[in-house]
Amino acid sequence: MYFAYIARCGDGSLYSGYTNDIVKREREHNEGAGAKYTRGRAPVKIMYSEKFATRSAAMKREYEFKQMGRKEKLALFL
Repeated sequence: MYFAYIARCGDGSLYSGYTNDIVKREREHNEGAGAKYTRGRAPVKIMYSEKFATRSAAMKREYEFKQMGRKEKLALFL
């Protein structure tokens, strides 16, 4: 099982990613072991996620998230 997700960073910015363990990934972001982008922006909270059977499908959805504007992303979880 894979997940594509949108996280809100401590500075209010949004970060999109994919993972096979969403709980672990959120912890990694908050411990500074996640993506470079999130390292100085803790706390990081995963606000929205979607499940996928394959890594490829999750990566495609992550790409779609990255193409969205901020308002579109916020509309998914607000």
